[in-house]
Amino acid sequence: MTIKKQPFADAASLIRIFRKIHRQIAIVLFVFFLIISITGLLLGWKKNSFGLILPPTAKGVSADLKTWLQFDSLQTIAIKVLHDSISPTLSPDLERIDARPSKGIVKFVFEDDYWEIQLDGTTGETLQINKRTSDIIENIHDGTILDVLFNTKNDQFKLSYTSIMGIALLLLTASGFWLWYGPRRMRKLKHQPQNKDI
Repeated sequence: MTIKKQPFADAASLIRIFRKIHRQIAIVLFVFFLIISITGLLLGWKKNSFGLILPPTAKGVSADLKTWLQFDSLQTIAIKVLHDSISPTLSPDLERIDARPSKGIVKFVFEDDYWEIQLDGTTGETLQINKRTSDIIENIHDGTILDVLFNTKNDQFKLSYTSIMGIALLLLTASGFWLWYGPRRMRKLKHQPQNKDI
């Protein structure tokens, strides 16, 4: 007389496989998961960091766009402030222009060294000069920092990094679920009536 224990053995085998997958991924990518968790936490708190992570938005004199200077004039002022107040060697190339009509200001964010200059939209007065720590953290979070450091095009490092980490997280989720569910399934199989061949 033999007892069929195949379902029980299959469940135990799967648990061993998933435990190994889970452990190997966690060991190999531990540092990267730590970086992602810390930078993600910081980015979640950036607007409530009292200006430590994300520079506060200043307030200009008017929210009426009709009173504002032309954007090319504001850009010229921002570039002059960049070179006069920070460094004449920095590139004038912009990453983006962020207009805030409700606040009456325009933010000029430069490609070099994460500098931001906030100008009053009406007067062109310099309201703030800040380093955008939040952008640095975001670039570390998604791997863009490597593309910046190595001056690569088409976001090769970012795409590779996010693909690897995304797939790894999916595998950790699947293996973690099985490590939770597998033992429960085994206990259920253990208490089921056993089939016997005579």
